[in-house]
Parts: sequence; structure tokens; C-alpha cells
Amino acid sequence: MTMKKIALFDMDGTLIDSGLDITLSINYVRGVHYTLPPLEVQEVVDAINAPTRNLASVFYGTQLYEKSAKAIFEEHYYDQCIRNVRAYDGVAELLKILDDEGVVMGVATNAPSTFAKRMLHHLNLDRYFHLIVGADNVETPKPHPQMLHTHLDYHTYRNGTDRAWMIGDNIKDIEAARSAGIESIFAGWGFSREGAGDHVASKPEELIEIIL
Repeated sequence: MTMKKIALFDMDGTLIDSGLDITLSINYVRGVHYTLPPLEVQEVVDAINAPTRNLASVFYGTQLYEKSAKAIFEEHYYDQCIRNVRAYDGVAELLKILDDEGVVMGVATNAPSTFAKRMLHHLNLDRYFHLIVGADNVETPKPHPQMLHTHLDYHTYRNGTDRAWMIGDNIKDIEAARSAGIESIFAGWGFSREGAGDHVASKPEELIEIIL
């Protein structure tokens, strides 16, 4: 019985550096909707990666994410999201090597799938992934394992026979992997430079040895 290898990737802060575009769209909403001053990129990235936080409060000074603000953000971000985004150094090369070696790959992101597919297509990375699953494709996003199970079920993952990894820069990725019963790899080159998982990689090429 052939063993399948399934590598699932977080997107923002793992595959791609989207921090500037996210910040510019948040600052656009802050300016036109709330008349608040702009935030720095690092402030936004740190808030996104904090284990517990109310992003509506951090970004907009409100307890709830208002529908009007959400609509303004999404309209602005649709154009903004491909202006400055880039793949982290070594990511494209990593994906090609894994693909050539027959590793099945997918994306599990808490971002909306519309933006995820748009950015990954823009960077010509979408061709490596069988599924790109966003927060809008599941009832409960990470750290809940539903997103990971969507991928594993699609590929008829056999626990004990196949191997699967969740690669991400956030504690939510690590917890989702644990809950799904698969291995976790902390990506230390992106939004978070320090973290823990079953494996830790400081740069993308280190995944080659872990997975292959």
C-alpha cells in the first residue's frame, strides 16, 4: 500500500508576505470610516498573530466588526491584495520540489477564499495546490480542525498509513494540526519568528528534509 504525503500550508505569513497590503486596506477603513490615524505594518501583523485578541477593537476601536467596515475593507482589499504581495524567499522552489516528488499539497487559510485564490494565482503558486480552503468554506476556521479535515477527506487520508503535515506561522495552525491528528511544522520565516510545533523550520528549504 503506497503511502501518501499531504502537506497543508497556511497562507499569510507562511507562503506569502501580505502584511503591507493588509495594513493599507485596514488603514483605508480606519481613515474613511472611523477617522483614525494609520497603523504600522508590524502593529497589524502582531495583532493578527496574537493568540487572543479582538481585531475589531485593535484595528477600529469597536467591539464588533461592523458590516459596513467589513464591506469597505473587502472592496478595497480586492484590488490592494495583489499590489505588494510576494512569496517568501524559497517558497516557490520548495513547492516545485515537493510537487515533483509527488507530495499532495493544499492551502488552509483563515482568509476568505476569494482573496486567497486571487493572490496565489497572481503569484503563480495556485497550480501546486489541489484545494485552497478559506474561512468562508467551513463553519469553524482554525484552530478548529474542520479546514484540515476538508483536505484530508478529499484525499482519503488513511491514519497510520499516510503522513500529513500542517505548516504555519501561528499557534492556530499548530493547534489545528494537533486536533486533526497530523504533524505540525512551525514556519519561522514569516509573520512569527518564534514558535513551536512537532517540527520547526527557520526557512522553507528545511521542509524538504522534514517531509521528504
